Amino acid sequence: MAGHPSLTPVPASRRRLTSAEALAAAVYGQPGSGARFDWGLTGAAELGRVCAALVVVDVLSFTTSVEVAVGRGMRVHPFPWGEQAAEYALRVGAVAAVGRRRTTAEHPWSLSPAALSAAPVVADLVLPSPNGSAISAAASATGLPVVAACLRNARAVGRWLRRQGYGTTDAPIGVIAAGERWPDGSLRPSVEDQLGAASVLDALSGVPGGLSVEAAMALAALASTPDVPAAVRGSVSGRELTEGGFAQDVEIAVRVGVSDVVPVLRQGVFSAA
Repeated sequence: MAGHPSLTPVPASRRRLTSAEALAAAVYGQPGSGARFDWGLTGAAELGRVCAALVVVDVLSFTTSVEVAVGRGMRVHPFPWGEQAAEYALRVGAVAAVGRRRTTAEHPWSLSPAALSAAPVVADLVLPSPNGSAISAAASATGLPVVAACLRNARAVGRWLRRQGYGTTDAPIGVIAAGERWPDGSLRPSVEDQLGAASVLDALSGVPGGLSVEAAMALAALASTPDVPAAVRGSVSGRELTEGGFAQDVEIAVRVGVSDVVPVLRQGVFSAA
């Protein structure tokens, strides 16, 4: 009996690893629900492991910019923040967006929704950002459908996902609030992304699998916010952009429910569903 597999001693280090993996599989993915919610790149990785579709929300400003650009007929390539974006754009035959303060009359494309509303339409736009774009680029590697949502198109995104049959316990949806970054690089949860994600979850609240506890708590924040545009304007992120001279970006982002555009990431590119 000493050699029977069930009785063979397991090293303590291996027991801890197995236990951690089992815990992750059992609870971190919010099992048993049709719509789930988490934050940032790590949350996206966790829900990407178990969900059938992912929704990325970065209201100020990546997913708002994606909605604006795709609505004007552009294909958007998400890319992590960094100088390599220009090189990548050259390789794929696209135009690379630059930082808000680096635009020129000859190169008006940036992460600013206001700038993208007025810039000439290009076929392909590489749009880097440190949060929503980085999450989208990483999520595309899962092969799952990845949808860009913001306050402008949250209802349309929810309707589209339900029409596609997502939202059951067998085909759950993961909604990811991108959040912002503290100077040390750690995640800063943000009001605008929680409200944007909650707006998607509101449109998903009747899915067959129901909402996870985390999703329901995010939705509760929306229910207790009587004026969403005012909350976003008064948030840290909203004030940061306004005081930096980009109030129009905030105003475009807080136009709730004005768009039916559903940008879906396929083969590394966002285009209209």
